[in-house]
Parts: sequence; structure tokens; C-alpha cells
Amino acid sequence: MTDDVIDDGALVARAAAGSEAAFRTLYRAYVRPVYWVAFGLLGVTADAEDVAQETFVVAWRKIPSLRLEGASLLPWLVTVCRLQAQNKLRARRRHGSHAALDDEIPSAVDVEAQVVQAQTVAAILAAVDRLSELDREIFRLCAAEGYGYEAAAASLGVSHGTVRNRLSRIRSRVRATAMETETP
Repeated sequence: MTDDVIDDGALVARAAAGSEAAFRTLYRAYVRPVYWVAFGLLGVTADAEDVAQETFVVAWRKIPSLRLEGASLLPWLVTVCRLQAQNKLRARRRHGSHAALDDEIPSAVDVEAQVVQAQTVAAILAAVDRLSELDREIFRLCAAEGYGYEAAAASLGVSHGTVRNRLSRIRSRVRATAMETETP
């Protein structure tokens, strides 16, 4: 992603009209986050690369009829990525051995760990909700949407240093909240 703020709405509209340059800009902005979502779901580099590519092939085909609901294209791309990853997992099941599937599926569900994780997520979300409006926006742009310091600063009309320093404090608070929740 460049240091300039990307206006997904305008780029989606241009890509829908057939602009390869606009689509290329969207691809460059979001291919890494899409890849990491795929890798997190599949755990295999080659499969994650395939799913990331398939996600953007689907995006290219569907972008003319896409109606962007928010400011970012990323949530829609993540949804497409998850669906493509599910397809990849189904193909693994059909064409792979059952022993490989047994390794992927846990033999038992750790309910306590799931409860602790849910409590931690709830505590983090509550901590983020208690932040000032500027800090919430910095957190959203940098932590959730992957903006760099410069791009977030330009989007918010503040200095690069302000974003960097506030984000450091935000991360420390969120980390402390997570550690408090996970500690018995």
C-alpha cells in the first residue's frame, strides 16, 4: 500500500468500469491481508497463495456488480477468501487421505480455552470502545485495515508521529487488557 489514502469506493467504481489500473491498485493494497487470512485458515503456503489469487479472480469477475457497503473493500475480500479457503479444504478432503484430515481436526475441544478467548476478545473490544474517537480511528485504520502510519496520518489529518505514538500506547493498553483477562 502506498502512503496515500486509498479511496476504495472510487477505485471499485473505476475497476467496475474496466480499469485494470484501479484493480491493480486494489490488488496491491489488499493481497497481503488476503494472503494472511488464507494462510491462517489453511496453514499451507502454496494453498494460501492459490486461495489469495482465486480471491482476486473472483473479485475481478464480480466487481462490476459489487455495491461497496463500507469504506473498505477488505471485508468483502476476506469473505470471498474464506469461501475460497472452504472450497480448498473440501478439495483436500475429496482428494487427500483421511489420515491427513484427522491431523487437521482436533480430537477434543478445549471449552475453557474458548471461554477465555471469548472473554479476552470482549475485554479488548471494551477497551477499544473506551478510547477517544481519534484513538479508535487510529486503531481501526492501522490495526484492522492495515494502513501505514503515513496513510493513517493523512487520512486523519494528524502527524505521522501522532499516529505512531498513539498507536504504541493503544497497543500497550490492549495488550495489558488481554493479559489481565487471560491470567487466572
